[in-house]
Amino acid sequence: MAKLLWDQTAEHFYETGDDRAVVYPYNSTSKAYNKGYAWNGVTGVTESPSGADETALYADNIKYLSLRSAEEFGMTVTAYTYPDEFAELDGSAFPVKGVRIYQQARKTFGFSYRSIVGNDTDANDYGYKLHLIYGLTASPSERGYSTVNDSPEAIEFSWEMTGVPVAITGYKNSCMLTVDSTAFTSTEDKAKLTALENILWGTDEEDVYTEVTPAGSENPVTKNWYEKTGNVYVLSADTTVDSQKTYYAKTTTTATDARLPLPDEVFTILGGIGG
Repeated sequence: MAKLLWDQTAEHFYETGDDRAVVYPYNSTSKAYNKGYAWNGVTGVTESPSGADETALYADNIKYLSLRSAEEFGMTVTAYTYPDEFAELDGSAFPVKGVRIYQQARKTFGFSYRSIVGNDTDANDYGYKLHLIYGLTASPSERGYSTVNDSPEAIEFSWEMTGVPVAITGYKNSCMLTVDSTAFTSTEDKAKLTALENILWGTDEEDVYTEVTPAGSENPVTKNWYEKTGNVYVLSADTTVDSQKTYYAKTTTTATDARLPLPDEVFTILGGIGG
């Protein structure tokens, strides 16, 4: 076994920051976290697990066993603002446009955000972690309003949230999992990570151009084939195939809403990385 080494170059790791926060209302009919909403203005996320307290058992004049209680998951989110969709999860209702009432039923939701992973050589560009959190409900938040003065401050809202663990095949139930981008090094692995992010954050409608292999008798105009000029695709004006040209067929992908996949689906999407 090699000698242990400390503080090697590129091994001074740290974590910082939070961005790309999304809240996902839980749909009790489909039993899924559908259609997430971007949460702007998040200033901090503090994960606060609790429980796992020790109960010591003594026998034969010694400490015989150490039993641990179940763990609980909680967290605090602070933000300058929040999406209207979260207000409904936070016990609000809007009976008339522009009017809001409070102390309504609180609803279950999921949450995700991204934190930065840095090191001594790449700084904040080294990587990031995706935090996926399930089964949350929020407690009422305090709002403190003060007069405008010569030291202006925006109100920072704060929510205490607790979670109910979801099932994970082969493991104990859990409220949270993280995905470390630095583990995805190959082109194939990075494509899997991108596929997960497209689910978490949604996708726009997109035109995809695929090279075609003409048989020689096609009419590019009637086939709606494209030619590429620089980085721009334009419809071909050729009525017969020019063997010196490359032609492309266009397909348009459908936009997808953001959603929060359950842990088993996450494992399926990312399965086999680094193989």
